[in-house]
Amino acid sequence: MADCACGGSSRLIFSCSGAADVGELSDQVARKLSRDSKGRLFCTAVIGANIVEKIAPVKTASELMTIDGCGVLCAKKILENAGFSPQSYNMEELGFQKGKTEVNSLNIAAAISKIGL
Repeated sequence: MADCACGGSSRLIFSCSGAADVGELSDQVARKLSRDSKGRLFCTAVIGANIVEKIAPVKTASELMTIDGCGVLCAKKILENAGFSPQSYNMEELGFQKGKTEVNSLNIAAAISKIGL
């Protein structure tokens, strides 16, 4: 996947991919942002697994963004535990309810709008 076209900077996007509907929503939002060149989707598991050779791009990125489904904030905590300070978004704080959110194009667009990208 090509680097993002974010004004010459590189934004890496890490998402929750949890089992709940809001986890699926966060994953789909991250994928849509990546497809729309708002950043580059990056593997959250690579960070958690501490695969050193894959972490190099994270250290040089101008912006790290996490999109979590719920208040547990797994993606954010994975990055923080690795020593990074991401900008964090949480689907529940954006108004989507766990167990009551349909994952569809309308909710994906609404979440992106609330994130402001």
